[in-house]
Amino acid sequence: MSVTAPNGWLAAGVAAGTKPSGALDLALFLSERPASVAGAFTTNLVVGAPIVVSKPRVAAGHARGCVVSAGIANVATGEAGIEDAVEMARIAAEACGVAEEEMLVSATGIIGRRIPREVVEPAIKDAAAQLSSAGGSLAAEAILTTDARPKTATRAIDVEGVRVTIGGMAKGAGMIAPRMELHATMLVFLTTDGGASPEALQRVLADHLDRTFNSISVDGCTSTSDTVLLFANGAAGVDVDDDPAFAAAVGDLMEELALAIVRDGEGASKILRVRVSGAQEEAHARAAAREVATSLLVRCAVAGGDPNWGRIAQAIGQTSGLVLDPAAIDVRVAGVPVASRGAPTGREADAAAAMRATDEVSIEIELHVGSATWEFVSSDLTPEYVTFNAEYTT
Repeated sequence: MSVTAPNGWLAAGVAAGTKPSGALDLALFLSERPASVAGAFTTNLVVGAPIVVSKPRVAAGHARGCVVSAGIANVATGEAGIEDAVEMARIAAEACGVAEEEMLVSATGIIGRRIPREVVEPAIKDAAAQLSSAGGSLAAEAILTTDARPKTATRAIDVEGVRVTIGGMAKGAGMIAPRMELHATMLVFLTTDGGASPEALQRVLADHLDRTFNSISVDGCTSTSDTVLLFANGAAGVDVDDDPAFAAAVGDLMEELALAIVRDGEGASKILRVRVSGAQEEAHARAAAREVATSLLVRCAVAGGDPNWGRIAQAIGQTSGLVLDPAAIDVRVAGVPVASRGAPTGREADAAAAMRATDEVSIEIELHVGSATWEFVSSDLTPEYVTFNAEYTT
């Protein structure tokens, strides 16, 4: 049910014509009552027109819903693109009977093309007419572009004897290396029927963003449209401000959706989990884990089941600012020790067999210079990824 799992949330998905396939490509979701909102957006300096429009509305702290177009990102389209985004939100708000400033807009797809308003505007009105509590699955399908499958998740907790539900949907399979900031292609929409202030929702995102969506990559490319939105409408009748169970459930849901995005990465055949331990500072562990997980050489080796730990050592060594003793490094690949105190263990054949027997390869690195840890998740790099992206617009 995705975003309509919580009480008081409606959604729809329709075909407007922005995807060449003719598949569902426009989603709309709406709270039946006033709602708080918090968000995070891409730090890429080239941002989509929908973010230009939605970011100040999210900063105001209140929104009723969002209209999402898939197939064309509305990025690098100048003032006309911003006008298109404003008009999409206006039409959606009018069709839903809510204030214009309470409707957000988002888009994903090819960069450098304008949204065809002549087909999208009627589709928005159609979506508004089809809004229902059963429309979550259609909305989750409509936001996809190169994804192979929809990505949805739900959680439920007990607050003062009342069931509070959290629902979410996400899209993303390529151009995935989010570097988002709070009040700052991957789209994630989370809803709850718990009651919460915008400030409380922002704190929840802040607590979990870095170790979930900011710690995944498919291709190392930071999208111009990355967006995470968290809405709360209070329909359950209880307040979840600063409730640790609520915060934990949101974080768990975010982690599930983040992993689903990597699993669905373009051309991916294996998940790669890189965990760096024993770093002097958390920032060092994070930077080293990202460097290894996004290394083209490492990802190619994972695709081929090759435990070439020299490539891992190379990626660690190029990490900016890292405090490192090369003679202290331990490395395990797929659970098999391949390096101990900076020297080979001679167990490459065992590691290769373990890598080829699983679709989720782990690389564990112990630096032995401190106690900080970080995990970063990416995918292997296959010929299918190159073929797909060599022909993306042609």
